[in-house]
Amino acid sequence: MKITGVELRRIAMPLVAPFRTSFGTETSRDVLLVRVVTPEAEGWGECVAMSEPLYSPEYVDGAADVIRRFLLPALPANVDANSVGRALHPVKGHRMAKAALETAILDAQLRASGESFAGFLGAARTRVPCGVSVGIMDTVPRLLDAVAGYLDEGYVRIKLKIEPGWDVEPVRAVRERFGDDVLLQVDANAAYTLADAPRLAKLDAFDLLLIEQPLANDDLVQHARLARRLRTPICLDESIESAEHAAAAIELGSCSIVNIKPGRLGGYLEARRVHDLCRAHGVAVWCGGMLETGLGRAANVALAALPGFTLPGDTSGSRRYFATDVTEPFELVDGHLEVPAGPGLGVEPLPEVLKEVTTSTEWIAL
Repeated sequence: MKITGVELRRIAMPLVAPFRTSFGTETSRDVLLVRVVTPEAEGWGECVAMSEPLYSPEYVDGAADVIRRFLLPALPANVDANSVGRALHPVKGHRMAKAALETAILDAQLRASGESFAGFLGAARTRVPCGVSVGIMDTVPRLLDAVAGYLDEGYVRIKLKIEPGWDVEPVRAVRERFGDDVLLQVDANAAYTLADAPRLAKLDAFDLLLIEQPLANDDLVQHARLARRLRTPICLDESIESAEHAAAAIELGSCSIVNIKPGRLGGYLEARRVHDLCRAHGVAVWCGGMLETGLGRAANVALAALPGFTLPGDTSGSRRYFATDVTEPFELVDGHLEVPAGPGLGVEPLPEVLKEVTTSTEWIAL
Protein backbone atom coordinates (compact mmCIF):
# COMPACT_ATOMS: atom_id res chain seq x y z
CA MET A 1 0.00 0.00 0.00
CA LYS A 2 1.01 3.60 -0.50
CA ILE A 3 0.18 5.81 2.48
CA THR A 4 -0.96 9.26 1.43
CA GLY A 5 -1.07 10.70 4.92
CA VAL A 6 -1.33 10.06 8.65
CA GLU A 7 -3.48 11.82 11.22
CA LEU A 8 -2.35 12.05 14.85
CA ARG A 9 -5.45 12.67 16.95
CA ARG A 10 -5.47 13.26 20.70
CA ILE A 11 -8.65 12.52 22.62
CA ALA A 12 -9.56 12.96 26.28
CA MET A 13 -11.55 10.09 27.80
CA PRO A 14 -12.73 10.55 31.42
CA LEU A 15 -12.88 7.32 33.41
CA VAL A 16 -16.11 6.40 35.16
CA ALA A 17 -14.09 6.01 38.38
CA PRO A 18 -10.46 6.61 39.40
CA PHE A 19 -8.20 3.63 38.67
CA ARG A 20 -5.38 3.25 41.20
CA THR A 21 -2.38 0.96 40.84
CA SER A 22 0.90 0.69 42.72
CA PHE A 23 2.42 3.35 40.45
CA GLY A 24 -0.34 5.96 40.40
CA THR A 25 -4.00 6.88 39.92
CA GLU A 26 -5.70 7.63 36.61
CA THR A 27 -8.91 9.65 36.38
CA SER A 28 -8.90 10.11 32.60
CA ARG A 29 -7.11 8.78 29.54
CA ASP A 30 -5.14 11.05 27.21
CA VAL A 31 -5.22 8.84 24.12
CA LEU A 32 -3.25 9.15 20.91
CA LEU A 33 -5.08 7.72 17.90
CA VAL A 34 -3.25 7.13 14.63
CA ARG A 35 -5.26 7.18 11.39
CA VAL A 36 -3.49 5.95 8.27
CA VAL A 37 -4.98 6.97 4.92
CA THR A 38 -4.34 5.05 1.70
CA PRO A 39 -6.10 5.18 -1.69
CA GLU A 40 -7.80 1.87 -0.86
CA ALA A 41 -8.83 2.29 2.78
CA GLU A 42 -8.20 4.01 6.10
CA GLY A 43 -6.95 2.32 9.24
CA TRP A 44 -6.88 3.13 12.96
CA GLY A 45 -4.37 2.38 15.67
CA GLU A 46 -4.54 3.28 19.36
CA CYS A 47 -1.40 4.12 21.31
CA VAL A 48 -1.65 2.79 24.86
CA ALA A 49 1.10 4.97 26.34
CA MET A 50 0.05 6.85 29.46
CA SER A 51 0.33 10.60 30.02
CA GLU A 52 3.38 10.07 32.24
CA PRO A 53 6.19 7.47 32.00
CA LEU A 54 5.09 5.47 35.04
CA TYR A 55 4.03 2.08 33.65
CA SER A 56 6.84 2.14 31.09
CA PRO A 57 9.34 4.71 29.76
CA GLU A 58 6.84 5.76 27.10
CA TYR A 59 4.34 8.62 27.40
CA VAL A 60 1.81 10.15 25.02
CA ASP A 61 3.68 13.30 24.01
CA GLY A 62 6.80 11.26 23.38
CA ALA A 63 4.88 8.72 21.30
CA ALA A 64 3.45 11.44 19.06
CA ASP A 65 6.90 12.99 18.68
CA VAL A 66 8.68 9.77 17.75
CA ILE A 67 5.98 8.84 15.24
CA ARG A 68 6.20 12.27 13.63
CA ARG A 69 9.99 12.63 13.59
CA PHE A 70 11.33 9.10 13.23
CA LEU A 71 8.80 6.34 12.54
CA LEU A 72 6.91 7.83 9.60
CA PRO A 73 10.10 8.85 7.75
CA ALA A 74 11.40 5.28 8.20
CA LEU A 75 8.48 3.67 6.34
CA PRO A 76 9.09 2.53 2.75
CA ALA A 77 7.10 4.10 -0.07
CA ASN A 78 5.05 0.92 -0.39
CA VAL A 79 4.31 -0.78 2.90
CA ASP A 80 2.29 -3.60 4.41
CA ALA A 81 1.97 -4.66 8.03
CA ASN A 82 4.66 -7.34 7.74
CA SER A 83 7.26 -4.81 6.62
CA VAL A 84 6.57 -2.24 9.35
CA GLY A 85 8.57 -3.98 12.06
CA ARG A 86 11.63 -4.33 9.83
CA ALA A 87 11.44 -0.71 8.74
CA LEU A 88 11.13 0.58 12.31
CA HIS A 89 13.67 -1.78 13.88
CA PRO A 90 16.58 0.73 13.81
CA VAL A 91 14.59 2.99 16.18
CA LYS A 92 15.29 1.66 19.66
CA GLY A 93 12.35 1.05 21.98
CA HIS A 94 9.15 3.11 21.60
CA ARG A 95 7.15 -0.09 21.21
CA MET A 96 3.78 1.51 22.01
CA ALA A 97 4.27 4.12 19.32
CA LYS A 98 5.39 1.44 16.86
CA ALA A 99 2.38 -0.71 17.77
CA ALA A 100 -0.07 2.13 17.11
CA LEU A 101 1.40 2.80 13.66
CA GLU A 102 1.65 -0.89 12.71
CA THR A 103 -1.94 -1.49 13.86
CA ALA A 104 -3.26 1.40 11.78
CA ILE A 105 -1.45 0.10 8.71
CA LEU A 106 -2.71 -3.44 9.34
CA ASP A 107 -6.26 -2.16 9.83
CA ALA A 108 -6.13 -0.29 6.50
CA GLN A 109 -4.65 -3.34 4.77
CA LEU A 110 -7.34 -5.67 6.11
CA ARG A 111 -10.19 -3.24 5.38
CA ALA A 112 -8.95 -3.02 1.79
CA SER A 113 -8.89 -6.81 1.44
CA GLY A 114 -12.12 -7.41 3.38
CA GLU A 115 -10.44 -9.59 6.02
CA SER A 116 -11.07 -9.31 9.76
CA PHE A 117 -8.41 -8.81 12.40
CA ALA A 118 -9.50 -12.06 14.02
CA GLY A 119 -9.22 -13.99 10.77
CA PHE A 120 -5.81 -12.55 10.00
CA LEU A 121 -4.41 -13.34 13.44
CA GLY A 122 -5.83 -16.88 13.48
CA ALA A 123 -8.68 -16.63 15.98
CA ALA A 124 -10.26 -19.91 17.06
CA ARG A 125 -13.33 -18.50 18.83
CA THR A 126 -16.13 -16.06 18.08
CA ARG A 127 -16.34 -14.77 21.66
CA VAL A 128 -13.89 -14.53 24.56
CA PRO A 129 -14.29 -14.82 28.35
CA CYS A 130 -13.65 -11.59 30.19
CA GLY A 131 -12.08 -10.69 33.49
CA VAL A 132 -11.90 -7.31 35.17
CA SER A 133 -9.09 -5.44 36.86
CA VAL A 134 -10.00 -3.84 40.19
CA GLY A 135 -7.83 -0.96 41.36
CA ILE A 136 -6.51 -0.28 44.85
CA MET A 137 -9.28 1.12 47.06
CA ASP A 138 -9.34 3.36 50.13
CA THR A 139 -11.01 0.67 52.25
CA VAL A 140 -11.71 -3.05 52.14
CA PRO A 141 -15.51 -2.53 52.26
CA ARG A 142 -15.29 -0.36 49.11
CA LEU A 143 -13.26 -3.10 47.44
CA LEU A 144 -15.83 -5.75 48.35
CA ASP A 145 -18.63 -3.60 46.98
CA ALA A 146 -16.72 -3.12 43.70
CA VAL A 147 -16.00 -6.84 43.33
CA ALA A 148 -19.65 -7.69 44.07
CA GLY A 149 -20.75 -5.31 41.33
CA TYR A 150 -18.41 -6.84 38.75
CA LEU A 151 -19.47 -10.38 39.64
CA ASP A 152 -23.10 -9.30 39.29
CA GLU A 153 -22.26 -8.00 35.79
CA GLY A 154 -20.99 -11.46 34.90
CA TYR A 155 -17.21 -11.11 34.82
CA VAL A 156 -15.67 -14.56 35.05
CA ARG A 157 -12.40 -13.54 36.71
CA ILE A 158 -11.36 -10.85 39.20
CA LYS A 159 -7.90 -9.26 39.27
CA LEU A 160 -6.93 -7.20 42.30
CA LYS A 161 -4.20 -4.57 42.09
CA ILE A 162 -1.88 -4.88 45.09
CA GLU A 163 1.07 -3.05 46.66
CA PRO A 164 2.95 -3.31 49.97
CA GLY A 165 0.37 -2.66 52.68
CA TRP A 166 -2.55 -3.57 50.39
CA ASP A 167 -2.14 -7.25 49.61
CA VAL A 168 -2.86 -10.08 52.05
CA GLU A 169 -5.78 -8.48 53.86
CA PRO A 170 -7.81 -7.38 50.82
CA VAL A 171 -7.20 -10.73 49.12
CA ARG A 172 -8.31 -12.57 52.26
CA ALA A 173 -11.42 -10.38 52.49
CA VAL A 174 -12.40 -11.10 48.88
CA ARG A 175 -11.89 -14.84 49.33
CA GLU A 176 -13.90 -14.92 52.54
CA ARG A 177 -16.75 -12.89 51.05
CA PHE A 178 -17.03 -14.56 47.63
CA GLY A 179 -15.63 -18.04 48.19
CA ASP A 180 -13.14 -20.28 46.44
CA ASP A 181 -15.18 -20.63 43.24
CA VAL A 182 -14.29 -17.10 42.07
CA LEU A 183 -11.28 -17.05 39.74
CA LEU A 184 -8.97 -14.60 41.49
CA GLN A 185 -5.54 -13.20 40.69
CA VAL A 186 -3.41 -10.25 41.79
CA ASP A 187 -1.20 -7.72 40.02
CA ALA A 188 1.68 -5.91 41.73
CA ASN A 189 3.00 -3.85 38.80
CA ALA A 190 6.58 -4.42 40.03
CA ALA A 191 5.91 -3.00 43.50
CA TYR A 192 7.88 -5.60 45.50
CA THR A 193 11.46 -6.85 45.89
CA LEU A 194 12.78 -10.33 46.60
CA ALA A 195 13.03 -9.31 50.26
CA ASP A 196 9.22 -9.32 50.27
CA ALA A 197 9.09 -13.04 49.42
CA PRO A 198 7.84 -14.07 52.88
CA ARG A 199 4.99 -11.57 52.57
CA LEU A 200 4.13 -12.70 49.04
CA ALA A 201 4.22 -16.34 50.16
CA LYS A 202 1.26 -15.58 52.44
CA LEU A 203 -0.83 -15.19 49.27
CA ASP A 204 -0.37 -18.92 48.59
CA ALA A 205 -3.16 -19.59 51.07
CA PHE A 206 -5.80 -18.07 48.80
CA ASP A 207 -5.62 -20.38 45.76
CA LEU A 208 -4.87 -17.57 43.28
CA LEU A 209 -4.63 -18.15 39.54
CA LEU A 210 -1.41 -16.13 39.51
CA ILE A 211 0.54 -13.19 40.86
CA GLU A 212 1.39 -10.77 38.09
CA GLN A 213 4.71 -8.90 37.86
CA PRO A 214 5.66 -8.91 41.55
CA LEU A 215 9.25 -7.69 41.01
CA ALA A 216 11.08 -5.20 38.80
CA ASN A 217 10.52 -5.44 35.08
CA ASP A 218 14.24 -5.87 34.30
CA ASP A 219 14.94 -8.70 36.73
CA LEU A 220 14.16 -12.12 35.29
CA VAL A 221 16.70 -13.82 37.59
CA GLN A 222 15.03 -12.72 40.82
CA HIS A 223 11.61 -13.63 39.43
CA ALA A 224 13.00 -17.13 38.88
CA ARG A 225 14.19 -17.21 42.49
CA LEU A 226 10.83 -16.00 43.73
CA ALA A 227 9.01 -18.59 41.63
CA ARG A 228 10.83 -21.33 43.52
CA ARG A 229 9.61 -19.90 46.84
CA LEU A 230 5.92 -19.56 45.96
CA ARG A 231 3.19 -22.05 45.15
CA THR A 232 1.23 -19.33 43.34
CA PRO A 233 2.22 -19.18 39.64
CA ILE A 234 4.12 -16.08 38.56
CA CYS A 235 2.90 -14.21 35.50
CA LEU A 236 5.08 -11.61 33.80
CA ASP A 237 3.78 -8.41 32.22
CA GLU A 238 6.19 -5.46 32.11
CA SER A 239 9.19 -7.82 31.80
CA ILE A 240 8.06 -9.20 28.44
CA GLU A 241 8.68 -6.76 25.58
CA SER A 242 9.41 -9.27 22.81
CA ALA A 243 9.33 -12.93 21.90
CA GLU A 244 13.03 -13.04 22.85
CA HIS A 245 12.20 -11.80 26.35
CA ALA A 246 9.48 -14.42 26.64
CA ALA A 247 11.88 -17.16 25.55
CA ALA A 248 14.44 -16.06 28.14
CA ALA A 249 11.83 -15.92 30.91
CA ILE A 250 10.59 -19.41 30.08
CA GLU A 251 14.13 -20.81 29.94
CA LEU A 252 15.06 -19.26 33.30
CA GLY A 253 11.84 -20.36 34.98
CA SER A 254 10.92 -16.73 35.72
CA CYS A 255 7.25 -17.33 35.00
CA SER A 256 4.75 -19.99 34.02
CA ILE A 257 2.17 -17.55 32.60
CA VAL A 258 2.53 -14.51 30.31
CA ASN A 259 0.31 -11.46 30.04
CA ILE A 260 0.33 -10.43 26.37
CA LYS A 261 -0.17 -6.70 25.77
CA PRO A 262 0.32 -5.82 22.10
CA GLY A 263 1.26 -2.21 22.83
CA ARG A 264 4.02 -3.28 25.20
CA LEU A 265 5.30 -5.75 22.60
CA GLY A 266 5.36 -3.38 19.62
CA GLY A 267 2.22 -4.62 17.89
CA TYR A 268 -0.10 -7.49 17.18
CA LEU A 269 2.33 -9.38 14.96
CA GLU A 270 4.87 -9.64 17.79
CA ALA A 271 2.01 -10.44 20.17
CA ARG A 272 1.11 -13.38 17.94
CA ARG A 273 4.75 -14.53 17.97
CA VAL A 274 4.75 -14.50 21.79
CA HIS A 275 1.47 -16.44 21.77
CA ASP A 276 2.92 -19.04 19.42
CA LEU A 277 6.12 -19.38 21.47
CA CYS A 278 4.26 -19.79 24.75
CA ARG A 279 1.82 -22.25 23.27
CA ALA A 280 4.69 -24.37 21.96
CA HIS A 281 6.19 -24.45 25.48
CA GLY A 282 2.94 -25.12 27.32
CA VAL A 283 2.90 -21.67 28.92
CA ALA A 284 -0.55 -20.14 29.41
CA VAL A 285 -1.21 -16.64 28.10
CA TRP A 286 -3.95 -14.07 28.51
CA CYS A 287 -4.62 -10.65 27.03
CA GLY A 288 -3.90 -7.68 29.24
CA GLY A 289 -5.51 -4.27 28.96
CA MET A 290 -4.40 -0.64 29.08
CA LEU A 291 -7.80 1.04 29.48
CA GLU A 292 -8.29 1.07 25.72
CA THR A 293 -11.16 2.69 23.87
CA GLY A 294 -13.32 0.57 21.59
CA LEU A 295 -10.69 0.78 18.83
CA GLY A 296 -7.96 -0.83 20.91
CA ARG A 297 -10.44 -3.14 22.59
CA ALA A 298 -11.60 -4.53 19.23
CA ALA A 299 -8.07 -5.57 18.34
CA ASN A 300 -7.45 -7.05 21.80
CA VAL A 301 -10.62 -9.12 21.68
CA ALA A 302 -9.58 -10.50 18.29
CA LEU A 303 -6.17 -11.41 19.68
CA ALA A 304 -7.70 -13.02 22.78
CA ALA A 305 -9.61 -15.39 20.51
CA LEU A 306 -6.41 -17.19 19.48
CA PRO A 307 -6.20 -20.79 20.76
CA GLY A 308 -3.38 -20.26 23.26
CA PHE A 309 -5.32 -17.70 25.30
CA THR A 310 -6.59 -20.14 27.90
CA LEU A 311 -7.14 -17.66 30.75
CA PRO A 312 -9.68 -14.80 30.81
CA GLY A 313 -8.12 -11.47 29.94
CA ASP A 314 -8.61 -7.86 30.95
CA THR A 315 -10.79 -7.27 27.90
CA SER A 316 -13.61 -5.76 29.92
CA GLY A 317 -16.75 -4.18 28.51
CA SER A 318 -16.65 -0.50 27.51
CA ARG A 319 -18.66 0.73 30.47
CA ARG A 320 -16.06 -0.61 32.89
CA TYR A 321 -14.01 2.46 32.00
CA PHE A 322 -16.03 4.92 29.91
CA ALA A 323 -19.54 6.34 30.12
CA THR A 324 -19.39 6.82 26.34
CA ASP A 325 -16.91 5.00 24.12
CA VAL A 326 -15.63 6.29 20.77
CA THR A 327 -17.11 3.22 19.06
CA GLU A 328 -20.31 1.33 19.62
CA PRO A 329 -19.79 -0.06 23.12
CA PHE A 330 -18.55 -3.56 23.80
CA GLU A 331 -21.21 -5.21 25.96
CA LEU A 332 -20.64 -8.17 28.24
CA VAL A 333 -22.96 -11.12 27.56
CA ASP A 334 -22.73 -14.12 29.90
CA GLY A 335 -19.24 -13.03 30.87
CA HIS A 336 -18.02 -12.86 27.27
CA LEU A 337 -17.39 -10.31 24.53
CA GLU A 338 -18.15 -11.00 20.89
CA VAL A 339 -15.18 -10.95 18.52
CA PRO A 340 -15.73 -8.33 15.77
CA ALA A 341 -16.17 -10.04 12.40
CA GLY A 342 -16.13 -7.10 9.99
CA PRO A 343 -13.13 -6.03 7.86
CA GLY A 344 -10.12 -4.81 9.78
CA LEU A 345 -10.88 -3.94 13.39
CA GLY A 346 -14.56 -4.46 12.62
CA VAL A 347 -15.54 -1.26 14.43
CA GLU A 348 -15.66 2.41 13.44
CA PRO A 349 -15.27 5.58 15.49
CA LEU A 350 -18.58 7.38 16.05
CA PRO A 351 -18.02 10.75 14.33
CA GLU A 352 -19.96 12.91 16.80
CA VAL A 353 -18.38 11.26 19.84
CA LEU A 354 -14.93 11.46 18.30
CA LYS A 355 -15.41 15.15 17.57
CA GLU A 356 -16.56 15.82 21.13
CA VAL A 357 -13.59 14.14 22.82
CA THR A 358 -10.87 15.35 20.42
CA THR A 359 -8.39 17.81 21.91
CA SER A 360 -6.07 18.16 18.90
CA THR A 361 -5.37 16.80 15.42
CA GLU A 362 -2.31 16.90 13.22
CA TRP A 363 -2.25 15.88 9.56
CA ILE A 364 1.06 14.64 8.14
CA ALA A 365 1.13 14.21 4.36
CA LEU A 366 3.44 11.52 3.02
